Amino acid sequence: MFRDDIYKAQRMQKAQQLRELGINPYGNGIAKEMTSNTFLQQFQYVQTMAEGEKKDTTQSVQVAGRIKFIRLMGKAAFIKIEDMQGILQAYLSKNELDAMFETFKKNIEVGDIVALRGFPFVTKTGELSLHTLELYFLAKAINPLPEKYHGLVDIELRYRQRYLDLIMNKEVRDSFVMRSQIVSCVRHFFEEKGFLEVETPMMHPIPGGANAKPFVTYHNALNIERYLRIAPELYLKRLVVGGFEAVFEINRNFRNEGMDHSHNPEFTMIEFYWAYKDYKDLMVLIQELFNILLEVLKLPKVLNFNHHNINFENFQTISYTNALIEIGGIPSDIVLDEERLYVYLLKNNIPLETKMELGKLQSEAFDAFVEHQLINPTFITEFPIAISPLARANDENPNIADRFELFIGGSEIANGFSELNDPLEQYKRFEAQVKAKEAGDEEAQYMDEDYINALCYGMPPTAGAGIGIDRLVMLLTNQPNIKDVILFPALKPQKKEIRTKE
Repeated sequence: MFRDDIYKAQRMQKAQQLRELGINPYGNGIAKEMTSNTFLQQFQYVQTMAEGEKKDTTQSVQVAGRIKFIRLMGKAAFIKIEDMQGILQAYLSKNELDAMFETFKKNIEVGDIVALRGFPFVTKTGELSLHTLELYFLAKAINPLPEKYHGLVDIELRYRQRYLDLIMNKEVRDSFVMRSQIVSCVRHFFEEKGFLEVETPMMHPIPGGANAKPFVTYHNALNIERYLRIAPELYLKRLVVGGFEAVFEINRNFRNEGMDHSHNPEFTMIEFYWAYKDYKDLMVLIQELFNILLEVLKLPKVLNFNHHNINFENFQTISYTNALIEIGGIPSDIVLDEERLYVYLLKNNIPLETKMELGKLQSEAFDAFVEHQLINPTFITEFPIAISPLARANDENPNIADRFELFIGGSEIANGFSELNDPLEQYKRFEAQVKAKEAGDEEAQYMDEDYINALCYGMPPTAGAGIGIDRLVMLLTNQPNIKDVILFPALKPQKKEIRTKE
């Protein structure tokens, strides 16, 4: 871990020198009384004092943070310390610190964490600063920080060592602060609407709730395989059966699939279910949620995302079939013809299985020709029932589902539908999924007989939806890569991390 590095060796030696002087380089029990931002706000009045008197020695305050800059000047020094709120300048002098000043000069470096006690004053250049009277070592940094002017620019290193990324890049910290604010706002929105926040299992005996390949684990005590959940849907709907008429959960899902700019195998979603409502009610609810988010976060109605200006005053709605024709450019006489659509997709170099029904062919066409063009908020409705195994079929056209997906910036943000609450029909849908799985479809759903049993007790008409929190944060923070909104994203292993199955 500690390679033969001259800089690390020097830092470790300085930590030892502090110990020999009776100073713990990793001090504890020293309070941080004030943040940098609070200091700068609370003592603004010092800057209005008369020339030559811009200080308030009656105040005594203790601050703490990581040293990001040092300027030594013989018997004095200026340093800048950074905490979560910002950066504060401090002045240190041999006159006040005596022997501790020499200890400081010999053993302190950029990256170290210190606590300082002193009073507010204004420097000759007009900067409100802390005049230090006491200094405490809190953490001696053994690893040197990246050089100031080049910073941390290695993208791979930023993701692998997120702690270092956060130290060096304020904008990264700001993005994750905003992520927390977004999640808090979403939670508060649903609570205000009367939804109950719940928790459901993360390990499932049967994976379900979405078409995806699960991660498999093993429960030693039960001597049985378990699956990391791909979605909480079937458990949340069990709660609706039990009498909870409005529920939501914000938590992780796991899907054993590929990774790209908008997919991570471990991701965060909110799923919510609302009894006595339909999918159209949820479309209205989600529009309201976006309005609240923009208002609370003080964001404009037109946001820039990935070089596109997205207008949140312009939510559109278009049916699945019309989107294929009007946006995807597929001739109308081909869209509803299974054989002709199959040939059309092959001619356009879309890889297909030997036999695919119309709904799945339309899904392939949508992914290839439509999705990336949906920049402004767009609800796609009337999905093929063949790709909607948990959704209620439309009363007038049983070939389509009462379902929507919301697309913004070329990506799916939300998926929702009026829930299928007929247990006999759901059983038939599961049977079809089982046959598809047996035929080689790894993402097809399993038969869940307990869920069918729950439906047999009666689930009221219900609508439910899921919103991808990571993609929502990407959108609202203008981050085109999902790795930039997940603190510790999944990465390909480095050579020393690779493990093979025994």
